[in-house]
Amino acid sequence: MKQKLLLVAAVFFGLLAFILTHQQIKNEREKAIGMAKDIDLVEIVNALSEGDLIKITDIRRKRSRRFKTNVTREVRWSQRDSIMQREVDVPLSPGDIIEWDDIKSANFRGKNELANNIPRGNRAVSISVDSVGSVTNMIRPGNRVDIIGTFRFPEMRGDQAYDTLTLTVLQNVEILATGNVFSTSSASRQRGYSTVSLSLSPKEAEMVIFASQKGRLQLILRNSQESAITDDTQSVNFKYFEDHLKDYTEARKKR
Repeated sequence: MKQKLLLVAAVFFGLLAFILTHQQIKNEREKAIGMAKDIDLVEIVNALSEGDLIKITDIRRKRSRRFKTNVTREVRWSQRDSIMQREVDVPLSPGDIIEWDDIKSANFRGKNELANNIPRGNRAVSISVDSVGSVTNMIRPGNRVDIIGTFRFPEMRGDQAYDTLTLTVLQNVEILATGNVFSTSSASRQRGYSTVSLSLSPKEAEMVIFASQKGRLQLILRNSQESAITDDTQSVNFKYFEDHLKDYTEARKKR
């Protein structure tokens, strides 16, 4: 009788241990699932050999589940612009998920870097702009602008006819970047910016930097087909404005 009770107790405790273990495994599984999330990764569509450039037609979005605590080397779909036209470091097959290690790091300094978009002999110079100075943030990389400056001269203070002067600083200047965006495709999604980067010769850079420190600069957007340089620009102060305002009114009537 005693042996039978011991056998029943052993079976009972064994069954209990099995149930508790199963429940613990179930809880841990549910906990693990709760710590994972769906993310969009970059999947290869076309086979790529080492040295091939990645094109938009070579990739597609792949939704996968990853643990929140896992630090992934995989390229997110939201980061796809960062790998366009970059060389792959290893052969990739259709279905592979792209990792950062699959891409040649040296190509980071390729087309996706502003330095390689500056014309030889020129420099990139950034200036601050507001909404008005950037044509309501509608200026985009690749556009051409004229730079207009307004300055106040301390030695003329007290003489309102001459103490403020507005003039054209430079004409037909290429915009390299707006904010930190220098891609035309990316700029279409850009909402706003507070700086623009200009393509200037070293001497022009000195002039613009000086002008930006001494006055207010405003960008005047050009027609994309116009590259002419105007020789008869004017310097406008209060006296010039007063003397010529009627002339401009008459000229507009004749258009």
